[in-house]
Amino acid sequence: MSHTDPTHQRIEQIVKSSEVVLFMKGTAQFPMCGFSGRAIQVLKACGVTKPATVNVLEDESIRNGIKEYSNWPTVPQLYIKGEFVGGSDIMMEMYENGELQQMLATPAA
Repeated sequence: MSHTDPTHQRIEQIVKSSEVVLFMKGTAQFPMCGFSGRAIQVLKACGVTKPATVNVLEDESIRNGIKEYSNWPTVPQLYIKGEFVGGSDIMMEMYENGELQQMLATPAA
């Protein structure tokens, strides 16, 4: 996927449009897989009540494109302040050691 690719540009725009963006299966209210549900729970535990979410099931180009964009094979994918953080396992690990809370608490530079 090149930087001129329209899907890449759309994803980049989404990633940069909000401080916290979660690409997931389903929505925050109705996650469509356990990993996406867990990712939402972790964000809530960190005090993020309304993360920007993108339901990859509604858009095939985003669903495939996000994996190339981040070079990460699975969804959910968390972005904080435009940076790719990881999937639900990484989020869980970072939450348990306090890193995720720090990332979310630090104001964007």
